[in-house]
Amino acid sequence: MKGHESKMARMEDILNLPVQDPPCAEFSAAHITWVKVEGGRQGGDDIALIPFSRVDDFVKGESSNAECPASFRIESRRKRSEGSISKPRVDGYLEYTLYWCSYGPEDYRDCESGLGDGSNFKPATGKGSRPGRRHMMRGCLCHFTVKRLYTRPLLALIIYNQRKHVDKTGSPCHGILDQDAVGTRAMYAPRISEELRQKVMSMLYVGISLDNIIQHHMEVVQGHGGPHNRDDFLTRNDVRNIERVIRNTSHELHIDDACSVKIWVQRHQKHVFYFQDASASEPFILGIQTDWQLQQMLRHGQNGSVASHSTFGSKKLKYPLSTLLVFDSSRNAIPVAWVITSSLTGQDNHKWVGSLAERLRTKDSRWRLNAFLVDDPSFGFSAIRDAFQCRVLLCVWHVRHAWIRSLLKTCCNIDVQREMFKHLGWILYSSRSVPNAMDAVQEFMEVFVDQSAFMDYFKSQWSPYIESWVSCIRSLPVAGPEPHAAIESYHRRLKYKLFNDQYANFWPRIDWLIHTLTTEFHSLYWLDQYIVETGYFSNLRDESFSTNAWYQALHIPDIDVILDEQNLQVAKVISQTDRNLAYTIWNPGSEFSLCDCHWSNLGNLCKHVIKVAMMCKNRQVARPLLAAQIYRQTLLSLLHNPPDDPVVLDHAILCTTRLQQDIKGWEDLSNSGLLQQLPPELNSQMADNTLLFARSH
Repeated sequence: MKGHESKMARMEDILNLPVQDPPCAEFSAAHITWVKVEGGRQGGDDIALIPFSRVDDFVKGESSNAECPASFRIESRRKRSEGSISKPRVDGYLEYTLYWCSYGPEDYRDCESGLGDGSNFKPATGKGSRPGRRHMMRGCLCHFTVKRLYTRPLLALIIYNQRKHVDKTGSPCHGILDQDAVGTRAMYAPRISEELRQKVMSMLYVGISLDNIIQHHMEVVQGHGGPHNRDDFLTRNDVRNIERVIRNTSHELHIDDACSVKIWVQRHQKHVFYFQDASASEPFILGIQTDWQLQQMLRHGQNGSVASHSTFGSKKLKYPLSTLLVFDSSRNAIPVAWVITSSLTGQDNHKWVGSLAERLRTKDSRWRLNAFLVDDPSFGFSAIRDAFQCRVLLCVWHVRHAWIRSLLKTCCNIDVQREMFKHLGWILYSSRSVPNAMDAVQEFMEVFVDQSAFMDYFKSQWSPYIESWVSCIRSLPVAGPEPHAAIESYHRRLKYKLFNDQYANFWPRIDWLIHTLTTEFHSLYWLDQYIVETGYFSNLRDESFSTNAWYQALHIPDIDVILDEQNLQVAKVISQTDRNLAYTIWNPGSEFSLCDCHWSNLGNLCKHVIKVAMMCKNRQVARPLLAAQIYRQTLLSLLHNPPDDPVVLDHAILCTTRLQQDIKGWEDLSNSGLLQQLPPELNSQMADNTLLFARSH
């Protein structure tokens, strides 16, 4: 199928051409309207403009040609730096890349058959023979050039020099149109696809043997009716080659860690969505997202939520690690992006947040995020709203996790642990009764003055940040406890993988962290999703993926929860394995609930706590959302004390209108399990107040 062609155009008019961005994930020449160039070096060639960020999608689409499956290799590449040319040509480039079909340009078909003396088969490129490629060279002249325009860096000019897969005689030289290729591998692409290569590599990283990989592949091919493309002809030699690459790959690309990281970034540009090297005035920032992670974020983040897992390893790693997570149908947290930065505050987050959002919109302009959960008050909330156009929720999993773990270490009395944990929750929500958060802290220290070990920890690690947390809670809606379990599960898995003592010598190196994340750790999550989607290798599944407390809570019947709405001090949940046993939950419905089951006693968020929290929300007996209370207080204050300045008054009316929209959005989030439900009387009262305020002024 040929792409559409338009009338001749002069090269100096290329910037007037429309920028074409087909809506499909991958696209080919058939999806583009081409224009022939008149005169110049490219005279007679087909040209088109596309976003530079979609060049890889075009190359993949061209490689999937049904009549002539191929893979395009980079034959040559040149780059220029910005500012290197004072008067650039209209088609001047920052980057120049020549892609050529891997079945050419050399032709060794006669050599392989023993005909001729081979004297006329000097490679057309003048680069000499390519070892290991002679058997696939069939003289294909199909090639195209991609220029990242100097004057428009976000655009790529595609110059298709030869769109047909033909040899110098003009005859098809591979694919189904080549009669000599029928029944041979030349009917298909010359090598396995990048997707299959990554699939095999992930299987090898998680320990699946070569024999099992080949056997599994044969079952898959038989399942869809036999071989249809090159991937279906996966051989043991293909797997051994990938195995050899893994064995010979090292995280240390250079003895200097900083140089090693730069080399990795250069080699894996398509997996880097943001990079800023450290300087005297700028922090180090590296944003990583593989193709598979991008697919998972597009899939599970669509009309869903993304949660941040911030500043992991700040005490052991050279630079802390932050992760963006999405939640699958089993309520497991899947890492969809990693950010390594030397900045300990969120003031630089806007740099990579915007780049990531643009990357997603480039892949799917219709993709929308419902909510973004942040676990750090210093995270740039405005940057998230601007980039993703979504609501921002505060997730206190990190606070809860740190406090309960410290309590278990420093306090041996279970009753005191529960009381202290409940009081710690009151500190975060101190705006209820105490205007100053530090007053609540002082009261807490006076009540539990005998717990000196915990008090020393609390004063040194948390006192400086309490006011920022309380301020954040007053201004943002707070996520419910359900996502906490999924985030904690990811935190445990990450800690187990990275902080094994055998790797202690590597912790100061960033290149080791990058290598571990993008190979072994990445493969764990790939395998789990593959098991869920296909059912294969279920015996190899990590049990922690199937024992997520959030997912397990959904399978506890409501009838097994004993909840006294008149006395919300405790709740009971009947054990699912021993019907004679009931677990007790203290402070039910709160993020600071505790259970007496074994899993909770280890400092984890258990399924019983989550189930009770879900029941409290469904019956609307949990505490009203604090942020909604603060908004309500502000709204009533405006209603009873309207400002005199008409400009301020108009702004206040606008804010109250937006508030009403926010409340409706919060209801939607609450229904999805991310947020505690608003009592109906609060919602209706706020809506009535908003309408009354607007009408009276």
